[in-house]
Amino acid sequence: MYRDEAREFLKKPLVARISVVDPDGFPHTVPVWFMLDGDDIVVISVRGTKKVGYVAANSKGCAVIGGGPDDGGGYLIKGHWSIEPDTGAAWTRKITFHYEEPEQAAKDVADWADLDMIVLRLRPTRVIKVA
Repeated sequence: MYRDEAREFLKKPLVARISVVDPDGFPHTVPVWFMLDGDDIVVISVRGTKKVGYVAANSKGCAVIGGGPDDGGGYLIKGHWSIEPDTGAAWTRKITFHYEEPEQAAKDVADWADLDMIVLRLRPTRVIKVA
């Protein structure tokens, strides 16, 4: 789904903005940490957040990554979201350690241990390079 250039760009610890559809049909957009898993965009979240509820009702959405003044553009990734368990906090650990220094990441993962963390997975149907 991705060209090599896009895949390398999406491996960086950049903040993504994900959009899901609220009950009134409007975009609900929030900044998140993410990682690639094959072609999928994987995000962690607390189960009780609005975005998770909106995904449960309507799987359509997208992620925008990049577009800052120094990153040479970015990508709009459209597709369908799904909700999965974060078994053993595997994705919480992986994503947190991708974004933070090890000491801080370990502290945050421990602090979040009592939260009901889940995985949001975006399965792309279209990838658009944006300048």
